[in-house]
Amino acid sequence: MAIIVINNWTVKSNQLSRYKGIIIWGSIMTKVNDELKLSLTGDSFIATRMSIYKEPEFLSLIEIIRKAHVRFTNLEVLINDFKGYPAAQSGGTYAATESYIADELKWMGFNIVSRANNHAMDYKVEGMIETTRNLDRVGIVHAGVGMNLGEARSPAYLETSWGRVALISAASTFPTEARAGASRPDLQGRPGVNPLRYSVTYTIPKEAFEVIIKIAKLRGYKPKEKIDTIRLFGNKFVKGEEVKIEFKVNKLDEEGNLKAIKDAKKMADFVIFSLHCHERYLSLEKPAPFIEEFARKCIDAGADLFVGHGPHVLRGIEIYKGKPIFYSLGNFIFQNDLIKKQPADLYERYKLDWNATPSELYDTREKGIPDLIKMGFKWFTEKPEYWETILVHCTFNEGRFEEIKLYPVDLGFEKTRPNRGRPLLAKGEKALKILKNIKKLSKPYGTKIKIEENIGRIKM
Repeated sequence: MAIIVINNWTVKSNQLSRYKGIIIWGSIMTKVNDELKLSLTGDSFIATRMSIYKEPEFLSLIEIIRKAHVRFTNLEVLINDFKGYPAAQSGGTYAATESYIADELKWMGFNIVSRANNHAMDYKVEGMIETTRNLDRVGIVHAGVGMNLGEARSPAYLETSWGRVALISAASTFPTEARAGASRPDLQGRPGVNPLRYSVTYTIPKEAFEVIIKIAKLRGYKPKEKIDTIRLFGNKFVKGEEVKIEFKVNKLDEEGNLKAIKDAKKMADFVIFSLHCHERYLSLEKPAPFIEEFARKCIDAGADLFVGHGPHVLRGIEIYKGKPIFYSLGNFIFQNDLIKKQPADLYERYKLDWNATPSELYDTREKGIPDLIKMGFKWFTEKPEYWETILVHCTFNEGRFEEIKLYPVDLGFEKTRPNRGRPLLAKGEKALKILKNIKKLSKPYGTKIKIEENIGRIKM
């Protein structure tokens, strides 16, 4: 039997026929490198250089990322040199950075990023275009935004020595004006993010429903006296016996994204779907039910892996039909209070005048102001769970996942502002705490995580 290697494929043949000058009749072809390795992280809200640091805990983490064929993160910032006009509504912090951030991400090893998130249009179309230019400049593949809905929803493809990998990126959390719009034969589309919209129905007891009716009347509505359903503040309220919250995914968005997955499955060897989602149910760590249902539909449509991010905390891991669903990988780089410039809108929100500085803005935001606190809003970074996360390393072989490793990561909650937010491999009690947390969050999905030597392991 002849054994020949052609373009990274092993050819085993008893009969030889012509194939690019080589005879291989009746042959069986398999890839030389059967294992696909993937490194996955959550939100990268990066504002400073990373390549200057030399701690062993940092360099070891970088090495884990670089060893994979596919090295993914959610790009939570714009790389636009502050070009473009600030949007009237942002994802919270206006996430503009400088061109060198693209080089830093490349240095860390990242080669594919999702961009559909609530910061993608913080500096409108020009900010989006500049980010595209910088990612293209360093050769990082990206998906999730575009000059129209078709572009934003289209899969992006990463060519690796193992094979072709596709990424579709969408967001269920975004400012309304950030949503991409479809083109028509007679009119251009709207630039923006690939959306996964949803609606919410609140079922509430009779007494509470009557309060909603009174509020509606104060706003000028004239609802009929005997009604059981009303729309107010963009939500549907239904009179019932007990409190219940129901989410419903927009049919067009769901069908469009599932179609993108099916298309990618025909065009690539491996398909990743990424969703940026803040929506919760009962607790921040519990995703809204529509996210769980949609993630499983993505796998059914052909996705090999679903990776979520957005709430800035870890959520559980589910293994569905042998494929992993990561509902949220939390923060990976969290430097949202090191962005050098913010627009007037953000200073005004915190009642600061024109000569206030960025550090004063961030100090005020962390402390909170009485009016916002009374409304139930206070900046969220004071809790340690926002600063504890994982780096995921997956091994995919012969059409199935073999093992998933979970590396605990510490972002330095207790450190000063210039020094926190940068990821280091966690050790000791901190590592155990993080791994026990992801184990607890994954238990409701039936996922078993074994903790050994500061690593969580999921055997498939």
